[in-house]
Amino acid sequence: MKLIQKKEQARRRHWRVRKRVFGTASRPRLSVHFSNQHIYAQCVDDGAGRTLVALSSLSEKMKNSQVRSNVAGASTLGDAFARMASGVGIASVVFDRGAKRYHGCVKAFADAARKSGLEF
Repeated sequence: MKLIQKKEQARRRHWRVRKRVFGTASRPRLSVHFSNQHIYAQCVDDGAGRTLVALSSLSEKMKNSQVRSNVAGASTLGDAFARMASGVGIASVVFDRGAKRYHGCVKAFADAARKSGLEF
């Protein structure tokens, strides 16, 4: 399969998810992105169009823990993200998995965030 075709299919999967998932101020959207080396997560208020909380494996808080884009790194980052979000006052979120399937790293991130107190 050509790379352009793969990217187009991923874009379509992402928009298929995004047309159903919308974040508000009371229940923001938790968007997760996994690259080959790093993990990025943020809570977004789509009504106001602003990011409320953001954390990645590149951020200063996570640099010491050597988080990588695997299942163990995803669960570590999910736990840290949930604690960070609860510190800001976010208790429940809407989960946006992007174009990825809900298994592996995505599932590990979500389970760790739930275990740490975020409600999906």
